[in-house]
Amino acid sequence: MPTYRDEAVVLRTHKLGEADRIVTMISRQHGKIRAVAKGVRRTGSRFGSRLEPFMVVDAQFYVGRSLDIVQQAESIGSYGADIVDDYARFTAANAIVEAADRLTEHESGLQHYLLLVGALRSLSRGEHPPGMTLDSYLLRALSIAGWAPSFVDCAVTGASGPHSAFVPQLGGVVADAVAPPGAVRLDPATLSLLGALLAGDWAAAEDSADRTQAQASGIVAAYTQFHLERGLRSLEHVERTTA
Repeated sequence: MPTYRDEAVVLRTHKLGEADRIVTMISRQHGKIRAVAKGVRRTGSRFGSRLEPFMVVDAQFYVGRSLDIVQQAESIGSYGADIVDDYARFTAANAIVEAADRLTEHESGLQHYLLLVGALRSLSRGEHPPGMTLDSYLLRALSIAGWAPSFVDCAVTGASGPHSAFVPQLGGVVADAVAPPGAVRLDPATLSLLGALLAGDWAAAEDSADRTQAQASGIVAAYTQFHLERGLRSLEHVERTTA
């Protein structure tokens, strides 16, 4: 029987028939997986609660013709309960898994998997403000996908920074010589925060002012939505710091 085993993060689920679900996951070794979990909507299901969004499982799959089939699932990261009980964490987690789904449409590697697991674990534990966890995840996930933003040197010419003009279409901050008319200008504090979120420097990030956090979140959203070509629906519901 053609089977395989892997660790995976559950991104989303869809009902199938009366008792089954289609589960979309990002795995450690096999990229994105779409598999049928049979009978998980029945009250007596052995592993239905383990195959919910934000959960990390060790699962065994049977290779099917169009969709694989989940045969077993053991929880190795029960992050769902702590996330869904808190609105700010829940909305941030929804935006994270939506972005992960979109960024791995064509290819998903180990870096995407590890970054996603780390973000959900951090959210569930309340290690950092949920909005900051989301922004850091988005910047780092975009970097893995090949769209690393520049917050110091010019993204077009490579001229040493700092520069203040930020243009998502050009890859980040740009020198005045190549900045288009009307380009958004960022203050040093916002650029410093964006750099800290990209690097995972939480001490510097959490020391920033509310106004700076609000501006940085807007920049992250604009940069993300430009590179994903269409908006993340979940971002509309994320609780944000107000300026």
